[in-house]
Amino acid sequence: MTCPEGTRPRGTAAAIGRSLRLYRGAGAPRAAMDALYRRFVRPDDLVFDIGAHVGDRVAAFRRLGARVVALEPQPGPMRALRLLHGRDPGVVLMAAAAGDRCGDVVLHLNRANPTVSTASPGFIAEAAGAPGWEGQIWDDRITVPATTLDRLVAEHGRPAFVKIDVEGFEDRVLAGLTQPLPALSFEFTTIARAVALRCLDRLAELGPYGFDVALGESQSLRFGRPVGRDAMADYLTGLPPEANSGDVYALL
Repeated sequence: MTCPEGTRPRGTAAAIGRSLRLYRGAGAPRAAMDALYRRFVRPDDLVFDIGAHVGDRVAAFRRLGARVVALEPQPGPMRALRLLHGRDPGVVLMAAAAGDRCGDVVLHLNRANPTVSTASPGFIAEAAGAPGWEGQIWDDRITVPATTLDRLVAEHGRPAFVKIDVEGFEDRVLAGLTQPLPALSFEFTTIARAVALRCLDRLAELGPYGFDVALGESQSLRFGRPVGRDAMADYLTGLPPEANSGDVYALL
């Protein structure tokens, strides 16, 4: 969900309103999103949404009949999630981050563009001066509780699918997983390709995953078939900077 557009509303409330219009408004690609996730999610499946933001993926998973555990550490987006999904018995909302260990993490907030708030100082350093990232300012920080994927599995059960979108912290999230899961996705950005390569390495250690990729918010898989770790690494490495971001899908 990385979205570093140049013209941004001022203040967190206005930015969240923009996200709600963009990701959950009339023009949101609901049908395409549902078709994509239907490849991985069936009715009554359990799904983890790590970095739920304003919950467009939560809504898609619920339309597909899945139960959802959604993590979002930012207070503003969590307020939106509680308004939209707080009374849904099929959704568990957790005001927390995920990482490689339980405890606390420092979250760097971009109040004008919460979609790129991050727990990774390295991500912020990579964004400095990068084309397309001009004007992005991480102007606040908060300490938030963190859990791990292993702990979530122990508490809620083994998910059929995990979606991870945490702005350059994806490798740390996968470092908190010590067991193969049937399917998952993780976001990548062209300013932090090394993070994506570490994610591929971690998943290759966990099991014989095949990979595919969707660029941006296209909801369209590039290969249409699983490819190996090396083929996916070559593809990500060869992307031009203006590709910006996307999601890698891994399937056992």
